[in-house]
Amino acid sequence: MDPKRLSSASQQQVKLRIKRTKREWRPLEDRSCTDLPWFLLFTVFCVGMGSICGFTIATGGAARLVYGYDSYGNTCGQRNEQIEGVRLSGLDHTDRKYVFFLDPCNIDIVQRKIKSLALCVSLCPPEQMNTYQDLKRFAMINGSELCSYELAGHKYPGLPERFSKCPKLPVPPSKPLPVFNRCTPLDVSCYAKFAEAVVTFVGDNSVLHRLIAGVAASKEIIIGLCVLALVLSMILMVIIRYISAVLVWILTALVVLGSLAGTSVLWWLYIDHRLYGNDTSSSSKAMKEVLKEEELSKDSGQALLVYAAAATVFTIILLLLMLFMRKRVALTIALFHVAGKVFIHLPLLTLQPFVTFLALLLFWIYWVLVLLFLGTTGNPVQNEETGLIEFRLTGPLQYLTWYHAVGLIWISEFILACQQMTVAGAVVTYYFTRDKNRLPVTPILSSVLRLVRYHLGTVAKGSFIITLVKIPRLILMYIHNQLKGKENACARCLLKTCICYPAYAATAINSTSFCTSARDAFVILVENALRVATINAIGDFVLFLGKILIVTSTAFAGVLLLNYQRDYAEWLLPLIIVCLFSFLVAHCFLSIFEIVVDVLFLCFAIDTKYNDGTPGKEFFMDKALMEFVESSRRLERAVERGRSRVKEVVSEGAEMKPMAPGTSSA
Repeated sequence: MDPKRLSSASQQQVKLRIKRTKREWRPLEDRSCTDLPWFLLFTVFCVGMGSICGFTIATGGAARLVYGYDSYGNTCGQRNEQIEGVRLSGLDHTDRKYVFFLDPCNIDIVQRKIKSLALCVSLCPPEQMNTYQDLKRFAMINGSELCSYELAGHKYPGLPERFSKCPKLPVPPSKPLPVFNRCTPLDVSCYAKFAEAVVTFVGDNSVLHRLIAGVAASKEIIIGLCVLALVLSMILMVIIRYISAVLVWILTALVVLGSLAGTSVLWWLYIDHRLYGNDTSSSSKAMKEVLKEEELSKDSGQALLVYAAAATVFTIILLLLMLFMRKRVALTIALFHVAGKVFIHLPLLTLQPFVTFLALLLFWIYWVLVLLFLGTTGNPVQNEETGLIEFRLTGPLQYLTWYHAVGLIWISEFILACQQMTVAGAVVTYYFTRDKNRLPVTPILSSVLRLVRYHLGTVAKGSFIITLVKIPRLILMYIHNQLKGKENACARCLLKTCICYPAYAATAINSTSFCTSARDAFVILVENALRVATINAIGDFVLFLGKILIVTSTAFAGVLLLNYQRDYAEWLLPLIIVCLFSFLVAHCFLSIFEIVVDVLFLCFAIDTKYNDGTPGKEFFMDKALMEFVESSRRLERAVERGRSRVKEVVSEGAEMKPMAPGTSSA
């Protein structure tokens, strides 16, 4: 074969390989479906989740949960079939719609369930009954027999079985729960032991009652403060573009001053110890005590010297980092400024936390209901300890609970990933649209439509892999070291998917699969590692300060509004509820802000890598980021001019250096 052809073929292969590894980013140009097999797999998984719900309904688990069942396996409110080997099963309970516990206070703290015998009755006792004669009268008048089915109501007072098969006296008044037809005592004091097991910090039941009363009396204030936290979070997302510079530089100044102050104090303590630490004014001390004190003083002085030296080294390194990273701090401020503009142009971004929370809430309610259905689904099994009938999943069916648990994680992550992809798609559209006046009417809706049409498979794959990499990072590092040097595409993809927002942003830009997008985002972020570190450190702290600001402002308003209540113990629970809710709201809103900043940085890094501002390669970036780039270029040109001048001075000095004697020509 011709060697020239061989060389040309090899060159073409090298070019193709370079093209694959160094593929150019083409924002918003091409759009195609990504990770379609994963979308099909996720669809099949969701069908399996729905099948579990259908199975529990078809086998009677849902009916047993809602209507309740007695200790013999009979479902209340309907006709039942005989269970082999179980006496008093297969009864017709059409007229008996409520579950009644003979001893409702007999609670298993560990298993969190009532161990008492349960019966189906037609009416819950509305008044307290103190004698078996009262039980007989209630059965004869209302037709609701509160003792076991084999006992006749008119014979209750004289039966010897009444002590074990009738309710424990006195029978407290009760009423049925709405939806779940269980007779519940009106006085819940018998549940104090259970409450103390759950809420361990409550030692006095009156304290719990006072706290609950405080919440009930302050419910309007609590609702108003929660709305205040919501409003403050939305306002902060808009004005953070104006206060970010102040916050960042105040933070920087506080860190530097704190380090300098700490180092100075340590050196002052060391010098003070050297000057006055060895003073032994008491001459009456024994020689051993003096030597012991001198040894301790020497050790303390050495320890202070080590602390002061370490603090000095840390302060010097910190000052050098601040000096070299000041430009990157300016980039963080510029990104926060642009992120504020994004929320002004895309106001519907503020609704994303509401939509995501509503979707998660609906799914979690469904998941909990199906889990409860699974708890009453299965084959009837007699409890060896109590002799009561329970329904349990046996054999392969017991793995349905594990499948359901995996569904909780995967689908929750899928919902969160949909939010991230939606936000990333809207921000990418904003950034790579040169004329902001020509943005789509609703960029958020356009991003949602692109997600549903093209990228549900990527979101499904990303959410599944992210659930897998929630294992401690040490295990990932161990896997990385074990696989170093091995060409394992799945392992490389797994390690790169620790980046979630940038991966979804890369998919929104280039319409690539999840692993390809994670790889591309990983390369871009590694090339800008120092900038990423600065943005993560300073940006995260600024957002944390924003959360603290919202919580403290809401708590302060709560103290002012609750001031009229002189019982200060009643403040505790309302303030805790308000503070938790305000932090949750602030976290939800500022996490959207964090996603916007991360996506903007990725777009900025791509923009500066492939464009330089020349005709045909104009930047897409905002004016604030453009000013940052221009200032960086001016600084680089000034540094380059300084270097060239130094080189010129050095070269001129070399030329003017006199020649050594004896080297001139005759």
